[in-house]
Amino acid sequence: MAYILTNLQDDIKNYTEVDSTVFSTGVLNTIIKNAENRIYRDSDSDDNRFYAISNLVTGSRYVTIPNDLRIIRYIQLKDSNNKQVFLEKRDTSFMSEFYDAPATQSGIPKYYANWDASNWVVSPTPDSTYEITMAYIKQPESITTSTGTTPPSTNGTYTSNKYQDLLLFCCLVEAYGYLKGPGDMLQYYEQAYQRALQSYSIEQQGRRRRDEWQDGVIRTGMQSESPSKY
Repeated sequence: MAYILTNLQDDIKNYTEVDSTVFSTGVLNTIIKNAENRIYRDSDSDDNRFYAISNLVTGSRYVTIPNDLRIIRYIQLKDSNNKQVFLEKRDTSFMSEFYDAPATQSGIPKYYANWDASNWVVSPTPDSTYEITMAYIKQPESITTSTGTTPPSTNGTYTSNKYQDLLLFCCLVEAYGYLKGPGDMLQYYEQAYQRALQSYSIEQQGRRRRDEWQDGVIRTGMQSESPSKY
């Protein structure tokens, strides 16, 4: 059964046998958001991959970071011949050494770096409005959100619709942590979460990123007795 916000909240209360006098809506939503953030940090997911296309500004090496960006995966730039090239990632000290006159138009950028919480930077400073494509990891959608044309609270999220066990077990770990025990239940659900996380990671970071024709079908090793034994 896919989870929406209300039945997930109900299951947390039912599994822990705690009612709304302890688990208020605010407390439950915090538990759920903490669980979603933990899953997000514990394993990469294709659902959080996003792409944005924009143009550099001539004479400016700074680019504003999208509001939902968490991690830049790579940057592609389309040059004057419409050829796509990848920019190389560097740190800010390298950028300053490589090009120390940021207000001057220079040429086609070759490098990029994280600058601060709001901007990233390219070098050399662009001499034209080159088109760029940013591939990045976005802020995950929370099932506790009730706004938008398709609010996740009533429609669910990628995780709540496809990986209900993973989300529930992680929520129960957070819930028993909030309740400060019992320790054996906290340990049980932590182990259950780790098992669900392992299968989730194998699918997201392994099987979904393989190609059967190029990589072959995944095979599980099986123990087989030697015929000479009999």
